[in-house]
Amino acid sequence: MSGQGFDTWILEVRGAGLSVQGSNFKEIKESANAVSEQMEAVAKGVTNGVSPVQQPNNVSDTLSDSEISHFGQDSIGIATAWDESKLVSKLTEILMRLSERLSGFLSDGQSMLISAKLFDQISNLLEGSQLSDRFEMVRANLSNLLEKQQNSGVTSQIRDLSQRLVNIIEEGQRSVSPQFIDMQERLSSTIEDFQKQLDLIVKYDWDFDHYLEEDVPAAMEYIRAQTKPKDGKLLAVGHSMGGILLYAKLARCGFEGREPELKAVVTLASSLDYTSSNSTLKLLLPLADPAQALNVPVVPLGAMLAAAYPLSSRPPYILAWLNNLISAEDMMHPELLKKLVLNNFCTIPAKLLLQLTSAFRERGLCDRSGKFFFKDHLHKSNVPVLAIAGDQDLICPPEAVEETVKLLPQNLVTYKIFGEHQGPHYAHYDLVGGRLAVEQVYPCIIQFLSQHDD
Repeated sequence: MSGQGFDTWILEVRGAGLSVQGSNFKEIKESANAVSEQMEAVAKGVTNGVSPVQQPNNVSDTLSDSEISHFGQDSIGIATAWDESKLVSKLTEILMRLSERLSGFLSDGQSMLISAKLFDQISNLLEGSQLSDRFEMVRANLSNLLEKQQNSGVTSQIRDLSQRLVNIIEEGQRSVSPQFIDMQERLSSTIEDFQKQLDLIVKYDWDFDHYLEEDVPAAMEYIRAQTKPKDGKLLAVGHSMGGILLYAKLARCGFEGREPELKAVVTLASSLDYTSSNSTLKLLLPLADPAQALNVPVVPLGAMLAAAYPLSSRPPYILAWLNNLISAEDMMHPELLKKLVLNNFCTIPAKLLLQLTSAFRERGLCDRSGKFFFKDHLHKSNVPVLAIAGDQDLICPPEAVEETVKLLPQNLVTYKIFGEHQGPHYAHYDLVGGRLAVEQVYPCIIQFLSQHDD
């Protein structure tokens, strides 16, 4: 684009690319490599006739410290370090954060769902014991407090109840029953894991609306300040979610009667409604349950794909089907495909995926309130649009692209499918990184934008 005289800028929304901290990327890469090696070992074992349930030599490396400690205890139980005050403080801190609803990150309902999950985990430690009834009384009192607005009186009561809960666990630890061996350590581990989950919820607290209402406008404002276009309008190209964001912006501005400040838009492999297609994005539907999204606050998509890549690119090609989601056969150089898989994807907030699942329901993608449906207002747009689809795109099939295209004013939309019956074919990322994109796709985009560029 820049080689054709366009002043070109690339927008990376939060949580992607350059906005990811280097240390986190290093940790993700190391974790992915470790998981990948384990997956390869299992795959080789299967092909060599070795039982997949055989334990690796370094099995201890895959166990948590608490599990190792538990297996190291005899039936009588060895005394463990027990810092009661520290555990009470940690538990109180968690409950206080839930009482405050994580400083506004959670709604009332979400806070109660998360606290219920924590109580369920602790309850499981006491299941079948005489201590269960006492725990349930404390649980009921804590639940009532978490529903109240946080104040100094609530703070004191939460700490007192936290102390009582820890005392119950300590009493169980003194029991001769084998089920209570290492209970203190298991409670400590439960609290530690829960603390990490809350931290993830806060760290990855954004959804599609944050991209639309904050990131995109901020980027556009900055670009206009730097380039100073005569009419204040920009040309925009969006691939996948980038195109979805552009459609959503056109719909939102049409509804509000505002100028989108876009002269022309190009979308590649994007749609607001996937209900009529067999998109593989339907794999996101299990996250449609808000409680499930809270159980899994983030999805480490980058690490998962990086770990799976060796099994999709080398014999016995157990996960070869993953490559077809990204690129059609012989359409992307192997080294470029490898870089794309290992570097392009990142950790995704579950609440972002939760909102995107609305694109598979009646009326298509909606805002976080569930009351504003973007496709209902796309016909109000006055911006020329070029919508591009790939003939073998399994993520956003042509049927999905057409579902959005037909909603735009027909005198303003141009629709183009790339790929021939006998080949070459275009999958989701071939439209931007395939070996023929420069020769076939890019000229089409440049011609369209040039027609609308002063």
